[in-house]
Amino acid sequence: MPDTTTWWNLELEGMPDFDRAMQRVYAWYAGAVLDRPPVRFMAHNAFVNQALADYPSPSLKDRWFDVEFQVDTFARSLQGKRFHGETFPVFFPNLGPEVYAAFYGSEVEYGEVTAWSKPLVHDWDDMQRLRLDTDNSYWRKLDELTRCALERCTGQFLVGYTDMHPGVDCAASWRDPQQFCIDLIECPDEAAQLIEIAIRDFECIYDHFDNILKAHGQLSVSWMGIPSFGRMHIPSCDFSALISPALFERFCLPVLQREVKTMTHNIFHVDGKGVLKHLDRILSVPEVHALQWVQGVGSDQPIMQWVPTIQRMQARRPVIVDINKHELDDFMAAVKPEGIFLWIGTDNEDEELDILRRISTWTGQNVS
Repeated sequence: MPDTTTWWNLELEGMPDFDRAMQRVYAWYAGAVLDRPPVRFMAHNAFVNQALADYPSPSLKDRWFDVEFQVDTFARSLQGKRFHGETFPVFFPNLGPEVYAAFYGSEVEYGEVTAWSKPLVHDWDDMQRLRLDTDNSYWRKLDELTRCALERCTGQFLVGYTDMHPGVDCAASWRDPQQFCIDLIECPDEAAQLIEIAIRDFECIYDHFDNILKAHGQLSVSWMGIPSFGRMHIPSCDFSALISPALFERFCLPVLQREVKTMTHNIFHVDGKGVLKHLDRILSVPEVHALQWVQGVGSDQPIMQWVPTIQRMQARRPVIVDINKHELDDFMAAVKPEGIFLWIGTDNEDEELDILRRISTWTGQNVS
C-alpha cells in the first residue's frame, strides 16, 4: 500500500540526527541513496547477554518475564551513549520468536538468548481447542513490557512491538516442524486448516500492539530496528527451508500474500540458503518491499561468496546485509550502494565514525 503517513521528528537525547537518519531509511525503502547508504551498528544479542550477567535469579523465564528489570536494563544501557548512523535506540518487547503460538496456548521454554514453544497439536482433533487468548500470561506480559517502556521512553528511545510469526511458521511450531513436513504430503487438508487458524487473527493481533504504540506517538518498529511512520512488518517463513518450491507455492505463498496486504513497509527475513530457493516466489508479492539476507555462520561466511546472490536481490528489492567490519572495503568495491542497508558490529564509537567516513566514499559524498 502507498505510504501516505505523516512525517514527524523525534528528539532523542542520544540520536540528534534522527530526522536525517529517517530520510536515509526512506530513501532505502525506495531503492535509492540520499547521501550514503544507511548503516546500523549493532552487536548481536549484546543486550540479552548483559541481562544474563546481571540478573539475580537462575530462572531464565523469570528474567524474560521481569518487566522492570528488562526496561531498566535497557534504559541503563543507553546512558551516555550516542547512536550513529541509522542505529535507532529501540526497546523491543520480547518473549521469544514463537510467542505468537503461545497466544493460542503453547507453552514456551526459555534459553539464554532465544525461546521455543512445545508442540500443542498432537492429533488433528486438538485444532478445535486453538483459540486466541488475549488474557493469557504471554499476551498480558507483552502488554506490560510495552506500557512500562512507553512510560520511560520519552526523549530516550523508541518502543517497538514483539516478533510475530503467524501462518506456516506458527502452524509448524504447534505441530512440530518435522511432523509438519510429513503432514503437508500426507494430510494436506488438515495442514491447510491449521495454517488458516494460525493466520486468521494476525491483523487483529498486529493492530492491538500497533494501536498502543501509535496512541503514544511511536513509529512502527520491531526487532529489526528499522522504523516506519506507517505500519512496518517483518514477514518470514523459516520453516520453508525444509520444503520444496512446489509446497511453498501451495501452502506458504497464499499466507504471505495475506500477511503483507495492510502494511506500509514489509521487510522479508530471508533466513539463509534454505529459504533462498523460494526467492522468486517471495518476490512475486509486490507488497514485499525489501529483503533481509541472513547468510548464516560457519561455511556460509564470509559475505563475499554471497555477492552474486545479493546483487540478484538488489536488482529487484532493497536489501539488508550483515557484514563483518573487515569485509567492508571488499564489499563496497564489488556492490553498488543503491538499495543496500548495512549492519556492522563494532566495538567503539571511533570505529563507527571511521566506517561512516569510509561508506561516504562509496557514493562519492563527504559525510561527517
